[in-house]
Amino acid sequence: MTHRVAVVDHDLCQPRKCGQECIKYCPVNKSGAECIVIDEETHKARIDENLCNGFGICAKVCPFDAITIVNLAAELASDKVHQYGPNSFRLYRLPSPRRGEVVGLLGRNGMGKSTVINILSGALQPNLGKYDGPPDWDEILRYYSGTDLKQHFEGIKEGRIRPSIKPQQVQNVAQAFDGTGGELIEKYDERGAAAGLIKELDLGSAVDRRTEEMSGGELQRVAVAAAAARDADLYFFDEPSSYNDVFQRAGVARVIQGLAEAGRSVMVVEHDLSLLDYLSDHVEVLYGDPAVYGIVSGVMPAKTGINAFLDGYLHVENIRFRDKQFTFDASTTAGDFQEGEETVSYTRLEKALGQFRVSVEPGMVRKGEVLGVAGANALGKTTLMKMIAGVESPDSGEVAKTARISYKPQYLQGDSDAEVVAILDGANGGPIEGSMGEEQVADHLGIKKLYNKALSSLSGGELQKVAVAACLLQKADVYALDEPSAFLDVEDRISVAKFLQKYVRSFGRSAIVIDHDIQLMDLVSDTMIIFEGRPGAEGHATAPLKKAEAMNRFLRSLGISFRRDEHSMRPRINKAGSRLDKEQKGSGRYYYSA
Repeated sequence: MTHRVAVVDHDLCQPRKCGQECIKYCPVNKSGAECIVIDEETHKARIDENLCNGFGICAKVCPFDAITIVNLAAELASDKVHQYGPNSFRLYRLPSPRRGEVVGLLGRNGMGKSTVINILSGALQPNLGKYDGPPDWDEILRYYSGTDLKQHFEGIKEGRIRPSIKPQQVQNVAQAFDGTGGELIEKYDERGAAAGLIKELDLGSAVDRRTEEMSGGELQRVAVAAAAARDADLYFFDEPSSYNDVFQRAGVARVIQGLAEAGRSVMVVEHDLSLLDYLSDHVEVLYGDPAVYGIVSGVMPAKTGINAFLDGYLHVENIRFRDKQFTFDASTTAGDFQEGEETVSYTRLEKALGQFRVSVEPGMVRKGEVLGVAGANALGKTTLMKMIAGVESPDSGEVAKTARISYKPQYLQGDSDAEVVAILDGANGGPIEGSMGEEQVADHLGIKKLYNKALSSLSGGELQKVAVAACLLQKADVYALDEPSAFLDVEDRISVAKFLQKYVRSFGRSAIVIDHDIQLMDLVSDTMIIFEGRPGAEGHATAPLKKAEAMNRFLRSLGISFRRDEHSMRPRINKAGSRLDKEQKGSGRYYYSA
C-alpha cells in the first residue's frame, strides 16, 4: 500500500499556454472519471489524490514541469503534520526541542524547515493534513499524546512557552524597524544581555547606524542579537551565518551555544556544514522532494546526522533518500594543482576607496585552475575581484587584459519581471533551450524547471543558481564568482563546487571564487589568496598560495584547527581546547593536510 502525493506548482502551471496534456493523457480521466480538472477558482490543474493511480503520466507530459506525483509508504499518512492545501506541500513528523542543547535542522531548501519553525514556535497551528477542516488544540494534543511534543504544545496553547525567532530574511528587519541597530537590540533586551551581545558579535560600529544603512552582515548579526536578547524558552535561528565572514560566524556560534549552556532550548537551520557541526549537539535531517513534501528524521548526534545526510542514507530508519553520496576524497582536498598556461596575471595592485586602502601582491590564474579568495569582510576581496574583472581600475599596477572575464557579483538583483529563460538566452548568446550551454551548464545546475518563472518570483537559492549559470554561459576565459554559496542549501553548495571545478578543468577555463563557507572553499579551491588587515581601514592580499599553506595561515588567524572526518573525509572543526586541537596547534598544523 502507498500514500499518494500529488503536487501542482501554481507558478509553473499554465493551462492557457499548453494543450492541457495532463488531462488528455491521464489514464483515470480516459476511463471516464475526473482525476485531473482545471479548478474554476485558481484556473490551475487540480488532481484528486484518491483517484490518482500514481503512474505519473501527467507529470511526464506536462510541458512546464508543474506536476509532481510521488508514492510514499502508507504508514507516513498517519505522520502528516501539516498540509497547506490541495495538491500542495506537506510535512511529516516534527523534531523535538531539547533543553540545554542546540539541535540543528539539516536539509535542502523547500523541505519544510520554516514550516517546522512556525509550528514549534506557535506561529502556525498544525492541521494534521486536514487543511479543509483544521483540528482544534484538543485534537492536536490527543494526536501527540505520549510524546514529548504533547507537553510542548500544551505550553504553546497555554502561553507558557515563549519562543524567540531570528528570521531567514533579515532584509525584512530593515523594512519593519525604523531606527538604529542599538535601539532594535535594546527594544528586545529582556535579559540585560545587550552589551555582551554587541561585543561578542562585533556590533560596536553598527549600533548607531540605522537599519536601512547596514550591510547584510551587520543586519544579520543585529537580528541574531535581538533574538538572543529575549528571555525565551525556545530559540530559533534560521540561517544565522548568511552575509557574515568566518570570524563573525564564530561569534554567532558562541552566542547560540551560550543560550544552550544557560539551559534554553535552541534550534538552528544552517547550510554551512562546518558551522552547523561546530555549534550543534544533535542534528535532525529533513528529506523528501523540495516544495513537494518533507520528512523529519529521528534525532542523531551532530557528527552522525551530518554524515547520514552526506551519505543520503539513514541507518537507524533504513531509509535511502538520495541515490548519490557526497564525498570529500583526498585528491580533491589536497590542492596539488598541476600548473597550466597563464590566463590572467597582475602586478602589485593598490586601490583607495575613501579612507580604505587595499594592496594586492602580484599573481596569476592559470587554465583549469580555481583560485579561492578568503578573509574577513571589508578587507577588499570584492574590490580585487572587480579590478581583475575590469569593473574597477587600480590606482597603481595593472591587470593583463588578455583574458575575457565573466563576473557574478556578490549582491543579485531579483526584482525584475523578466523570465529566467530570457536572462539565460542573453548570457548564452542565443536561445538556451536545446543548446550546448543548456547541456553543459543548465542541466547540471538543475534550473531548467525555472525557465518560465520571473526573476522576482525566485527564492534566494534559485536566483543564485541562475546567476551562476548566467556567468558560466558567457564566452569567457575566467569566471569570477563572488559568494556563489549565498542562499544555497548544503546539497547545492557541494554540487555547485564540484561542478565548477570540473567545468573549468574540462574546458580549459579558470575561476576565481570568493566565499565564507570554509568547507566549500576547501572543496573547490586549487590555490588560494588570503586577505589580512583591519576591516574597513586597510586590507592586504597575499600572492596565490598552495591551498595547504593558505588554509593553514587562514585557520591560524581564526584560532581554529581542522581535522578530516574518518567516514566522509569532510573537514571538521576541532572543539576548542580538545586534545586534537592542542596537538595540531602545538605543531603548527591548523589545516589537516598542511
